[in-house]
Amino acid sequence: MGDRLPWERPLGAVPEPGGTTTFRVWAPRARRVTLELDGRAVALEGEDGVFEARADAAPGEDYRLRPDDGEALPDPCSRHQPEGVRGPSRVVDPAAFDWDEGGWPGLDPRRPVLYELHVGTFTPEGTFAAAAERLPALAELGVTAIELMPVATFPGRRNWGYDGLYAWAPHEVYGGPQGLAGLVAAAHRAGLGVILDVVYSHLGPGAEALEAFGPYHTDRYGTPWGAAMNFDDRDSGGVREWAIQNACMWLSEYRVDGLRVDAVHAIHDEGARPVLAELCERARGAAPRPPLLIAESDLNDAKVIRPREVGGWGFDAQWADDFHHALHALLTGERDGYYADFGAPRHLAQATRRPFVYRGQRSAFRRRRHGAPADDRLPRQFVVYSQNHDQVGNRALGDRLPPPLRPLAALWTLLSPFTPMLFMGEEHGERHPFQFFTDHIDPFIADATRDGRRHEFAEFVGFDQEVPDPQDPATAQRSLLDQANGDPGVRELYRRLLDLRAELAPEDAEVAWDDDAGWVAMDRGPLLVAGNFGRADAAVPAPGRTQLVMATAEGASLDGGRLRLPALAGAVLR
Repeated sequence: MGDRLPWERPLGAVPEPGGTTTFRVWAPRARRVTLELDGRAVALEGEDGVFEARADAAPGEDYRLRPDDGEALPDPCSRHQPEGVRGPSRVVDPAAFDWDEGGWPGLDPRRPVLYELHVGTFTPEGTFAAAAERLPALAELGVTAIELMPVATFPGRRNWGYDGLYAWAPHEVYGGPQGLAGLVAAAHRAGLGVILDVVYSHLGPGAEALEAFGPYHTDRYGTPWGAAMNFDDRDSGGVREWAIQNACMWLSEYRVDGLRVDAVHAIHDEGARPVLAELCERARGAAPRPPLLIAESDLNDAKVIRPREVGGWGFDAQWADDFHHALHALLTGERDGYYADFGAPRHLAQATRRPFVYRGQRSAFRRRRHGAPADDRLPRQFVVYSQNHDQVGNRALGDRLPPPLRPLAALWTLLSPFTPMLFMGEEHGERHPFQFFTDHIDPFIADATRDGRRHEFAEFVGFDQEVPDPQDPATAQRSLLDQANGDPGVRELYRRLLDLRAELAPEDAEVAWDDDAGWVAMDRGPLLVAGNFGRADAAVPAPGRTQLVMATAEGASLDGGRLRLPALAGAVLR
């Protein structure tokens, strides 16, 4: 055990040989903790706020923990909540998972192509098992890994997953622990990796059940979603372990190939050992194969993806919203909110060199300087997209890009020098929206969510429609993929673009642009990729290029070293 503190030992319920289980809970707010198991009451022994005991309990048995004389509650590190957030916890033995992975060698981190999906709306059944059946088609398309939106147990049946409460327990409605393990194994047999989205910045409604055990929250900071997690205040050690051991669990017990850590800019830690840096270090030590660790960051600060030895946090990659915003604003002409900072070809040109458009200059939207250069980081360390759950689902109506704009958006994203990510459905021209939906079981929280959603869009210029009720089951139903009515032409476009991407070295692009004419071009070595983002035909210089490989619209032509492109069209040249 070395110098490990009591809360640094494995938390939760850990099965042991011979039909026993070790139960360990961090509960510094309690003087005593009682394990309630199959009609039995077992007193846990305490040391420095950690209570533990080995008891006769086999995998599959349910239990609760009672701090002092309070209510018997689920384990804060419960690995299974078969009856939801208010039901008992259940002992899980990961050794019982069926790991037929088909000789999976692990995800190649040098050439990833990611595909973000929401388990509940990816198929009509909304389960891990149903999602597994559709994975071979993604591998055939050219995807190398799926990225699952959070699957931790949340209140109710329907949710995006970012309101999770029991972060260690795969949601029962999706198929629970066995279902998730089955999906990971099926993905590996299909030749796909699995990246799991995890949330450590905040807890969903019902967090008082965890607060009964210890100070999971702090009032030193805040987040847009409620109280901040306590990673550097008094009695923060158990909260740090709650997050770090959870990350290690997904990698070791479920054999996922990486993690995407949500909203790291809202994870506050002023200590000498930042929790996110420690998480990356320990997660790599726990994983059976080198994992791909991705951060969602709004900081425009490359410290997130710099190695620990040069002062960074050590993530392998991060989402790059500036790329999306520059592309979206240029394509659509939208200027509300953060799109006010974008909209010119030069912005997309900068985002194509390195996705941080704001590298220390003043942001009109933020009304301050924002960001720093990231030229020392590799292109593959930035994940880019033309759609994702945030940029679609956080719109008032959850509407996707208009169909005429999608081919050019796909071309620019998939042939960029960065790591591309598709959002479920875009590869077949999905017609359904992806709307914001919840199923909160607390009436007060449900009403507050409805009202907050309405108020959020009340001031938007020109928006006069009814915002969908997130609590209405029809809102989630409208968000189901409609793969049966997909566009074969769109599928073929994505297949062709990913085939072309396979020819390209993961190196920087040389970028040229013309703000007045509205075009941007990136030289990818063997290929020149050009896009006309203007509303009139444009002529793009293409010296030395002799072959028009493909175009996203009719009317493109190459003559005498000049590429003529219709409005809102792109082309690839050799």
